Amino acid sequence: MSRATARDYRWLEEHFPELAEAYCLTAIRGLAVSAVLARLDAVRVCAVRGVDALYGPAYAAWSAFCGERLFAGVTAVGGWTLMVEPVGFLGVTRSVAEPLSRGTTVVSHSRTIEAVDRFRWYQDGVERLSFEPLFPYRRGGSTPEVAVEQMRAAGFDLRAGTERDIGLPTQAAFALAERLTGVQITRELLETAPFTGTLVDLPRP
Repeated sequence: MSRATARDYRWLEEHFPELAEAYCLTAIRGLAVSAVLARLDAVRVCAVRGVDALYGPAYAAWSAFCGERLFAGVTAVGGWTLMVEPVGFLGVTRSVAEPLSRGTTVVSHSRTIEAVDRFRWYQDGVERLSFEPLFPYRRGGSTPEVAVEQMRAAGFDLRAGTERDIGLPTQAAFALAERLTGVQITRELLETAPFTGTLVDLPRP
């Protein structure tokens, strides 16, 4: 079991400042990259190495499609598939994550440049846990208390009120995701992983 804490991800802001400011990371258990792309009905557009190479296509897609079609890089990590969106939100969108998680587990977390953040944990089409890392004491999902101890250990202060310590919410989200999935996001992984670049249409309500 992972013992990751927010402090273990303090390097993120220094070495990947753009990613720390705006991102969406999604881990999907037990599905190959090809299976994930099939579930997303994704269109392959490129093959790149490292997250830095994802920014150009991601910004181009945002400019061209205004958020209705999003760019994501997908790669295999152990028994999981990792989807990285530099300026996207597919992984934390219910209409995407719910069907993607059927028969498996999906853990996703995101932050926008306006510091709007979200963490979601799905199992077999059911959202077990959902919260904003900036406000971890406000939790939803079918089992909102399921990961309370893991959240505290990752670095979240679950108290409400002015006395609470906000801490490092983005880094704590990375640590909690590692604790729930066992997938460790490292500097080397982000620098060297081979990504399949895809375009995915955002499902309409």
